[in-house]
Amino acid sequence: MKAAERLARDPNLKAVVREVEASLDAARRQDVSRRTFLKLTGLAGGGLTLAFYLGSPSVAQSQEATGEFAPNAFLTISSDGSILIYNKNPEVGQGIKTAFPMIVAEELDANWNHVRVEQSPIDEAVYGRQAAGGSRSIPSSWDQLREAGAAARAMLVSAASEMWGVPVDECSTANSIVTHDATGRQLTYGELAESAASLPVPDPGSLMLKARDDYRLIGKRITGVDNEKIVTGQPLFGIDTTLPGMVYASYSKCPATGGRVRDANFDEIRSLPGVQDAFALEGNDTVTELMPGVAIVGDSTWATQSARTSLRVDWDESEASTDSWSGLVEQAQGLSLQTGSETIRDFGNVEEAFEGADQTLEAFYSYPFVSHAPLEPQNCTAWYRDGGIEIWAPSQTPQRAIQNVANVLSIPEERVTLHQTRIGGGFGRRLLNDYVCEVAAIAREVGVPVKLQWSREDDMAHDFYRPGGFHALKASLDGTGRLSGWEDHFITFTHDGRSPVSGGETRGGEFPEGLLDNFRLTQSMLTLATPTGPWRAPRSNAIAFAVQSFYHELAVAAGRDHLEMLLEIMGEPRWLEEGNVGVLNTGRAAEVIKLAAAQAGWGQPLPPGRGLGLAFYFSHAGHFAEVADVSVDGNRRLSVHKVTVAGDVGPIVNLSGAENQCQGAVMDGLSTMLGLEITMENGRVQQSNFHQYPLMRINNAPVVDVHFIESDFPPTGLGEPALPPLAPAICNAIYAATGHRVRTLPLSKDGFSV
Repeated sequence: MKAAERLARDPNLKAVVREVEASLDAARRQDVSRRTFLKLTGLAGGGLTLAFYLGSPSVAQSQEATGEFAPNAFLTISSDGSILIYNKNPEVGQGIKTAFPMIVAEELDANWNHVRVEQSPIDEAVYGRQAAGGSRSIPSSWDQLREAGAAARAMLVSAASEMWGVPVDECSTANSIVTHDATGRQLTYGELAESAASLPVPDPGSLMLKARDDYRLIGKRITGVDNEKIVTGQPLFGIDTTLPGMVYASYSKCPATGGRVRDANFDEIRSLPGVQDAFALEGNDTVTELMPGVAIVGDSTWATQSARTSLRVDWDESEASTDSWSGLVEQAQGLSLQTGSETIRDFGNVEEAFEGADQTLEAFYSYPFVSHAPLEPQNCTAWYRDGGIEIWAPSQTPQRAIQNVANVLSIPEERVTLHQTRIGGGFGRRLLNDYVCEVAAIAREVGVPVKLQWSREDDMAHDFYRPGGFHALKASLDGTGRLSGWEDHFITFTHDGRSPVSGGETRGGEFPEGLLDNFRLTQSMLTLATPTGPWRAPRSNAIAFAVQSFYHELAVAAGRDHLEMLLEIMGEPRWLEEGNVGVLNTGRAAEVIKLAAAQAGWGQPLPPGRGLGLAFYFSHAGHFAEVADVSVDGNRRLSVHKVTVAGDVGPIVNLSGAENQCQGAVMDGLSTMLGLEITMENGRVQQSNFHQYPLMRINNAPVVDVHFIESDFPPTGLGEPALPPLAPAICNAIYAATGHRVRTLPLSKDGFSV
């Protein structure tokens, strides 16, 4: 029986649905009240809620003239002194739910012990970009959040100055208290909240933001606001979502991307215990939204997953993927013997540099497809009713998810309401919202709240994989051992024959472009049907392995110290593009390289079978260098003892979170390079679970020693840039320890084990 039919026949379930409708409507009204006010508004019981427009001055003026206002709502101060700060972006383990409120609280001069944090509604008109990806959260929201806190502080000071009848500049703030400096009189923020609520919102251009030397909170180690809830198992994640009257669903897609449902044993599946219905969805042929498949709806996740073991689908694979990783590797090896068909960059005269060289070196590097493999498999909960849908989603791109769902259901975006949940790992996987679209389509069929839960096997078989790739590299050294020419034939993949696949592109600007006179980057593309997407530090995560390992090869060939040669190519401190923090700054690069080397004890004598390896990379506006300390025994058993990390991303917001991001990047990168790969034959991914995709175990985890240069440049993100140097640093250390050069990942392919 379909869930919708069950609803129509079951009066008890109808009552439950009415109850949950009432509670959800109340929650929505509360959200609306928080974000649709025009200025500071007194709340019931006395208090202050702050919202203001943070757009361009011209827009703000035009809105003021028409009586309209588009607020950004970030904080509420209650008369009891408690402070509620909203985190606008998805929390995916990167610590933004703590870091964002810290920025607001710093400019507010709030006592952090008075602060509690909630996830904000999804509303682009109010909050601007709400997404987690590309290490963009901090740099894109830094000024917006600082202004939110500074505006509230200015209004609280104004309220105090009026009450005391003193000038504003005689008042100071600290720890949620305004003090009149001359007399020592004090008022708490709670005492001032109601008075401040009646004052006009200051123009953002008039705000006095703190100097860095005045920070009291930013830069400290602050524990995550959800830590206690996480370790005590409280429901925070998408997988924890429950609603009264909710049913559960699974969704089976063709193992080869592009297959369609001809038929299935629907009647048999419907007869199984706990199953309410089974039906096919045609999909919209958009792999990032809704692909064809079979939905099973039941009383529990166990019932639907158990029923899948009996599901037999007749798949039409006439247009499905036939990708073969072994065949693609063979094609790439053939292409590596020639220059790429497309020239991306060509500076100076590479042929002349090669002809006049003292030495030339060539090498072929390769790396595999990998899966995101988040701890929390894809899941989402939705309720379709009255021509609209409400969704609870662990999405990295909730605003895009709204667009995707509206497209799949052919309804206006205004009819899609999405609530953010905490995300149990994403690493780029949840930038795509296919699982959100799937539950939306299922919810339209069943008419009651429904949770879609993927299995681990679903997650492995239907990922948007980090694409593999190949680099045929050639470089020249002059008579002094300096790099004189560089050529990289990059072999990647294409879905459409025109552009590289997502996560497998190069946009230029990668090391060592811009650092030498003679440089060429060409590209060839192999046709692929398997879905791909961004994986932590997209592009750089794999390119760094090839180019930084090859640069070490050149240092060895020149008989030079790798550290010396790496610093040499950086040259004098300069921006490769003046004033653009999105490109390499050679001075910042040199400083992190020197710091990592010094902290790791570069140049110290080591016993046989042990070596240090160095690598640098600029990625996602972060300058990072890493030194790996490894040993290898006679059976190629690898031990990674320590990884020293040095980075420059400007001022650090939360030192605890920043260190955590770097440690996590090292662990993620090491786990991946040790033994992880995704292969496919006849369009089918061959790995199904962790027994075939062996994540690193805790006993193999190294010590990670993290150091930051807190430069005066604007802050940039930390989720991505600490990962790319890890693989080349390990591989260069393996060479230092053994004399064996690793050119293929994972290391298990080269006979290494841990």
